[in-house]
Amino acid sequence: MTTRNAMAAPLGDSARPSNALRVGLWVVQALLGVLFAGTGLWKLMTPVAQLAAMIPWAGQVPAAFLYATAVVDLCGGIGVVLPALTRIKPGLTVLAALGCAALQISAIVFHVSRGEAANTPFNFLLVGLSLFVFWGRRYRAPIQPRS
Repeated sequence: MTTRNAMAAPLGDSARPSNALRVGLWVVQALLGVLFAGTGLWKLMTPVAQLAAMIPWAGQVPAAFLYATAVVDLCGGIGVVLPALTRIKPGLTVLAALGCAALQISAIVFHVSRGEAANTPFNFLLVGLSLFVFWGRRYRAPIQPRS
């Protein structure tokens, strides 16, 4: 069996994910959950003028755009943790992780288009962590739904 086929093969007893992988996934999911949900709440609860003093682009885009990103942040943060934790529709965690990666890729494009490429390294890190959760929960250590 080639490496490519081994990655696509379903997990059996001989291919169980390691405890380190499972723990690592939960740690990353918790960090992403806190970060995305916290950022969403922060953007929703802080007046735009105060946000603009901290992150200039917040005062240079329509408020609807700012609030839309806040809602997406909040949903991503909840989605990357809650379905897996409750084991209710845990596949939503996989989709939320993919959505978080897409959001950060969009943020990178946004910042680069504004000449703010120096502000993107953290976005690249979040893309990597989100894709790690996507890969891990989709292929290596999926959460089984409640029966």
